[in-house]
Amino acid sequence: MSPPPPPPLGRARKRAHHTFDPALDDTELVSARAALAQGRWTAARALLATTGDDWDRRAHRVTVLAQAPAAVPWARDWQVAEPDSPAAALLLALARVHRALAGKERPERAREACRALAAAEPEDPTPWFGLLLLERTLGTEEDVVRLFDEVRLRHRDHHHAHHLMVARLAERRAEAGQDPLHEVYDFANWAAEQAPADSPLAILPVVAHAERYRVLAAAGQEPADPVASGHWVGRRARQVMKAAFDWWLEWEHDDHPRRLVDLNFLAHAKFCEGRGAEAAALFHRIGEHATPAPWSYPDRDPYRAFHAARESALGAG
Repeated sequence: MSPPPPPPLGRARKRAHHTFDPALDDTELVSARAALAQGRWTAARALLATTGDDWDRRAHRVTVLAQAPAAVPWARDWQVAEPDSPAAALLLALARVHRALAGKERPERAREACRALAAAEPEDPTPWFGLLLLERTLGTEEDVVRLFDEVRLRHRDHHHAHHLMVARLAERRAEAGQDPLHEVYDFANWAAEQAPADSPLAILPVVAHAERYRVLAAAGQEPADPVASGHWVGRRARQVMKAAFDWWLEWEHDDHPRRLVDLNFLAHAKFCEGRGAEAAALFHRIGEHATPAPWSYPDRDPYRAFHAARESALGAG
């Protein structure tokens, strides 16, 4: 089985005149990234030290730091100064992953760096997450499933890993069309049910719905306008959206590092469903922290799509 292409965001990015900050609202991360860009890696060291074994936050922060243009040379400098630092090795490994995904480095170098760190830090899921991030685009389905299992063995509710798994599973059997029994829905429902009651993985079925739309629209089986597609208005879809929104009302957490990713997926779903007032409540929480996915799906300017939906919902809300 040949690996599928990554989500079709390329042309949308070319059209967009605005950038999206993957740091979201983590101001400490923004400061550490700015310092790293100036060669002051001690700020990244302090940030990751305070993050500790908050695995979702650790993955979020090191992934954002690793995307900095000069992350590789500064991580190398950090390693020279502190050769036994797992955090320095982690930053370098994730930076190599992002360079490999951008076609700027051999993937095997990134794999070697992540595997070495995984062996040295057996309880940390983040090196395995780095491998999953790489193989989600470059690897076989067997690779993706195996690496997801390794991450989950160390952190059962790893937020970003579950999102990567949903995105990959959604790409199975595009020809099946609007199959309510598709495996991506089964996986998302299972993960949400297995998670604790207050886990943001409760939103995962909504993410699965959007990822499946991305695949079907790219294959020409759904309209390019998600609102016109009807993908969010069937009986099963409405049940999923209601359950997720009700969960958010009861369990909303302001401290999860990737909650704004979930809120963007949920706001997008509510807007496409035609529930303007509910979408408006979510847009108020999001503020200006839009994320490219799912507003870019299937090949749209995400900035324009987000702001058009936001203005419409707030006008109706």
